[in-house]
Amino acid sequence: MTSNTGRGGRRYAPYAFTEQGVAMLSSVLGSAQAIAVNIEIMRAFVRLREVIVSNKELALRLDELENKADLIALQHDTFARNTRAQLKQVFDAIRELMTPPAAPPKRPIGFVTPAERPRKPKAVKAKG
Repeated sequence: MTSNTGRGGRRYAPYAFTEQGVAMLSSVLGSAQAIAVNIEIMRAFVRLREVIVSNKELALRLDELENKADLIALQHDTFARNTRAQLKQVFDAIRELMTPPAAPPKRPIGFVTPAERPRKPKAVKAKG
């Protein structure tokens, strides 16, 4: 949670180290334990960088696989075109069934005055 950055900025210490902050801290602290902890933190940053790079490689491989799948789909396009059209019709029909029906018009709340009532034609009685 950050405080209002206007008029004084952050009012508490951050909960994370940057790599440069760890390097500066190791130069200030001189105990063996502090240096060992700082070395481990630096190694964690290195591992984090390696993971990011490997994720980029995985993303590139995924793009390659996607391109290959597109090429295969183009090769089978005539069959797929008919199938896609049929699937589109099925999905459109399902979407149409999923839409709720329109609500019937509701009567307004309140009384209807005799002047507002629609006049019904009077039935003519048959003589006989």
